[in-house]
Amino acid sequence: MNIAMILTPLIFGLGTGEIILIVLVFLLLFGAKRIPDLMKSMGKGVKSFKEGMKDVEKEINAPDETAKEPSDKTEPESK
Repeated sequence: MNIAMILTPLIFGLGTGEIILIVLVFLLLFGAKRIPDLMKSMGKGVKSFKEGMKDVEKEINAPDETAKEPSDKTEPESK
């Protein structure tokens, strides 16, 4: 069994020829020297996004520190 036959259905239903065409267009647009820099920048962006998501989850799951517990003392009413 050919590895291309195994991977092809996993990539949005694109055929091998279509994937090769997309890669060639990508190479023409950005050049072989800039692609590693683009991938590095993309990786940093994904990492930053994941860290932001973790911070939001921590904030949501953290107990609310600003909430006050009800006090037993009652304040006198002013007349």
